[in-house]
Amino acid sequence: MGEIEVGTASWTDKTLLESGWYPKTADNPEKRLAYYAKQFPIVEVDSTYYGPPNEQTTRLWAQRTPDHFTFNIKAFSLLTGHPTKVSAIYKDLRPETGKKNVYPDDLEKPAYEEIWSRFLSALDPLAESGKLGALLFQFPPWFGIRRSNKDYLLEVAARCKPLTPVFEFRNASWFDGDNQEETLDFLRRHKLAFVCVDMPQGYKSSIPPVLEATADLAVVRFHGHSAKWTSKDIHEKFGYEYSATELREWAPKLSNLADKTDKTHVLMNNCYGDYAQKNATQLIELLEGVEGD
Repeated sequence: MGEIEVGTASWTDKTLLESGWYPKTADNPEKRLAYYAKQFPIVEVDSTYYGPPNEQTTRLWAQRTPDHFTFNIKAFSLLTGHPTKVSAIYKDLRPETGKKNVYPDDLEKPAYEEIWSRFLSALDPLAESGKLGALLFQFPPWFGIRRSNKDYLLEVAARCKPLTPVFEFRNASWFDGDNQEETLDFLRRHKLAFVCVDMPQGYKSSIPPVLEATADLAVVRFHGHSAKWTSKDIHEKFGYEYSATELREWAPKLSNLADKTDKTHVLMNNCYGDYAQKNATQLIELLEGVEGD
């Protein structure tokens, strides 16, 4: 069985800081990260989606965490085709436009290439310390199954090499009927890691909870089952606490998935208050019970 690492998709969320999960002694960013790293072996950095990181910050992350701690980094929105605030782009690379949000095609090609280069270079301290896990590329709901999008997955993998990109889809066409096997076969053929998700169903962005490994790393992200999935309020969207019964059903499934690959990352993304941290702790205990280790 491969190794399973369980953590959460945030350690700095405002509602988490207000929840009382951190002890009062963890009263600054350095102490909070150190405390988090004592509870979990992995964290997903979500802030890098909204604005690219800088090397000074990633160096501090590496310095403030123990050996073998893992950071998964969410790719900058512009690199996944999402609308991106002009103000989030490096100052010297911002396009001259009256728009508040831009897409890759709104930038000159040299500027777009430089954004890729700077984003990846900023992760060097984590890579050099052995603490860089996967780069999460979460695509928008309009990123459906078609040849040009498959080609983009290959382009991302080539750009990131030797780093490890993982791919999360939010368009059901990738898993409609026979497309599911076609998608999984494509990913396996090119050794691209698939991100399994647990999320609300019945929406255009809904992906079924397909637990399959397509590379030597599997990633599972738990988004919760909020009845307000379409809300623009991120806390309403992800404000869902899994019950013990739900997690108990997931533990053997995750164990079976880990049998199919070298390493499995499990991230609780139900980030409201301390829901994610509580559920991650529960899941770790359940997995230990499944394996007897």
